[in-house]
Amino acid sequence: MPGGVTVRVPAKVNVQLAVGGARADGFHDLANVFLAVGLYDEVTVTPADALRVTCEGPDADQVPLDRTNLAARAVEKLAARYGRRADVHIHIAKDIPVAGGMAGGSADGAGALVACDALWGTGASRDELLEICAELGSDVPFSLVGGAALGTGRGEKLRVLEVGGTFHWVFAVADGGLSTPAVYGEFDRLHAGVAVPEPVASGALLEALASGDALALAGAVSNDLQGAALSLRPSLESTLTAGVEGGALAAIVSGSGPTTAFLVSDGESAGKVVEALLASGVCRAARVAVGPVPGAVVL
Repeated sequence: MPGGVTVRVPAKVNVQLAVGGARADGFHDLANVFLAVGLYDEVTVTPADALRVTCEGPDADQVPLDRTNLAARAVEKLAARYGRRADVHIHIAKDIPVAGGMAGGSADGAGALVACDALWGTGASRDELLEICAELGSDVPFSLVGGAALGTGRGEKLRVLEVGGTFHWVFAVADGGLSTPAVYGEFDRLHAGVAVPEPVASGALLEALASGDALALAGAVSNDLQGAALSLRPSLESTLTAGVEGGALAAIVSGSGPTTAFLVSDGESAGKVVEALLASGVCRAARVAVGPVPGAVVL
């Protein structure tokens, strides 16, 4: 857009999501291994008379257009820090599944933050931007960073990870979304009265990422929220089964779901898994992507 700045920001898949017990503040300590994958939202900001949000793309009608939108909150936080008015039009071209466990809302927050930083020329340091991201939500810092990272704390404390190759994925998009708080609430219900161990990153998984070994990664992926997501949406079990029967090396619920992620060996295998998923009727759509990819980038 003339006079505006557009930022492209990727989706994520959690190749490991280890969840600790509920903390006093209601959050959970995590060992969260993020991988950014090539499904993208594009966030454009242009000067305006007041803050407003518009959205286009799949399921755009499910995206809030008020100040609860993370993109709007990101702009307000940056404006407040630098003594500006948050008078911009934020337009989100959405391609990341909405409420699908792939951090689409977090991506939009990071994208709007980077876009307004560039539009206003604030010169904010990377550490400042990451600090604002962490205030916005647990997944937002990784949306800014991209690549691969281990998130600890509630997921916002990041350590960048080396990845030795490209991993191929298929994502099955479900009908409707799942609320992340509801999935964590179900996790707590399922673990009531049970001692939940401290979350720790898998050494085997980190080695598989570093070596670029898809077979080794397939044997190490895990998601402690998967049981809760399946409890709330039992039909996802059929989706996971269909992907494995179609040739996937591994199948996992992405984050809090309901998107399911299938690790495959290459692009040809990805096409076969897509065919199997669509033929089985267990999902609304199937998308192919590779990772890792960079985080938020100004176009």
